[in-house]
Amino acid sequence: MKEDRGRKLPGQGLALCAGLCAALLLCATSGAQPYPTRPIRVMVGFTAGGATDLSARFLAQKLSETIGQQVVVENRPGAGSMLAAEAVARSGADGYTLLVANVTVAMPSMFAKLSFDVRKDLAPVTLVGFGQLALIVHPSLPVKSVKDLVALARRKPGMLNYGSAGTGSFTHLAMALLTSMTGVEMAHVPYKGSTQASMGVMTGEAQLLFSSPAAVLGQVKEGRLRAIGVSGTTRTAILPEVPTIAEAGVAGYDATSWYGMLAPAGMPRAALSKLSEESARALGTADLKERLLVQGIDPAKGGAEEFAAVLKTEIPKWEKVIKAAKIPPQ
Repeated sequence: MKEDRGRKLPGQGLALCAGLCAALLLCATSGAQPYPTRPIRVMVGFTAGGATDLSARFLAQKLSETIGQQVVVENRPGAGSMLAAEAVARSGADGYTLLVANVTVAMPSMFAKLSFDVRKDLAPVTLVGFGQLALIVHPSLPVKSVKDLVALARRKPGMLNYGSAGTGSFTHLAMALLTSMTGVEMAHVPYKGSTQASMGVMTGEAQLLFSSPAAVLGQVKEGRLRAIGVSGTTRTAILPEVPTIAEAGVAGYDATSWYGMLAPAGMPRAALSKLSEESARALGTADLKERLLVQGIDPAKGGAEEFAAVLKTEIPKWEKVIKAAKIPPQ
């Protein structure tokens, strides 16, 4: 009996077709490289050395070690940090241009002309941390507590000058929130930055200000400045003996700054998820936590959903403060 070599056995054609499809799929997937495939740029809307810049650099360094590409920080200060935010919002939503911002990005009502919508054009990636401000007074001012300050301001309406890092800065709005909640009147003296504002208080041009605790810690320890309160809902590890303003008598006061990473809206979901997960993993490491704490930043647990919830509450909160303080759009 002759063997029929030309005849296909039942199911042989289907098996051949399935094998061919699997081979094509393997070729297609092997050519697609996982994100990221090139260096990532992180923009910061402030000059180098501040809390926002340092939080960005600490996280970028950690991500560079784990994500497979260099993560490079670029400073683009100006317009209250909105130049950098605008550049990121208008960049390609491919995951290679990101933003590390602080609470000022949740204050769009402070700016007269924005070419982007914070709510629609930027997507939260991860929270990095939370920061407190310290309420600082000159030692010559006869106050030892927040209650003393409020009482003095009521006796001398408009006679106390407070410094800030500039009109519309977080240090300005933190004081605007305090004056509105206590009903006192103080004169605002805007400076060109936090360092200049601190110098203004030390030289007597102004009597008080809000400042990053890390920035004035040395002067407080030396007695050249006095810390009487911190702006968040819990005490800060960098000034553990200083009470919160809420526990010092202004119930409900909370001016907590935060630092977070955002991406252009429309970033691929897989890339966004990977970046969020890697950031959360980095923020969980002991060395990164320690570096943030030294700067007065309490590390966050990370996560896009947590950040989205923060933005949802912060934007209307500060819009109300800005309106109540009658701060004109910049």
